[in-house]
Amino acid sequence: MKAILPISMTCLLILTGCQAVPERLPQAEPAPSAACYFSTGQSAPPLEVLTQSIEVLEAWGFQLDTTDTGLGLVTASRQRDLIGYYDPYDNDFGYGRSTRVFGGFGLGSGGSSIGLGVGRGFGGGFRHQPVEVERVSLLARDGHIRLSRDIRRFDHLGDLRESYSASNDDFCQRFQTAFKQVAATPRAS
Repeated sequence: MKAILPISMTCLLILTGCQAVPERLPQAEPAPSAACYFSTGQSAPPLEVLTQSIEVLEAWGFQLDTTDTGLGLVTASRQRDLIGYYDPYDNDFGYGRSTRVFGGFGLGSGGSSIGLGVGRGFGGGFRHQPVEVERVSLLARDGHIRLSRDIRRFDHLGDLRESYSASNDDFCQRFQTAFKQVAATPRAS
């Protein structure tokens, strides 16, 4: 018994050394654009910067989800229907494009009973429109704004099918331009 213990401990140490360790921590892919971090160009209080940012987001059709004025954080989202959206994963399980059928049949004998059942198109989410949800998080602090944007697409059953970071140059530069226009507009007190 004494000879087995050192051998088993050696094997255990060898196996623990074979564990896969990630090369890096998870990151947003692709990385956010440099244009998504910019100076507000004003010495306005953070609350005023948040108000101006919210004005831009609401003009673009976003609805506020959460705000935390103490942190300088705003989260907003908008949703649109995806008419004609092709689900690239729809054929993976043999259902065919845009077809979900379930049902079956069964025979049983428990005395003198036989049963047969077929179903099609039942269940929540049938015939709902696929949607795209765009979410923007904005952090206003120390005279700077940092934007983060992601897009998620859901199929007609409400299942998440695509999700990606969309903090790109185009969106962030358009936001910067709109923010500076709102900030330059005089306010009525």
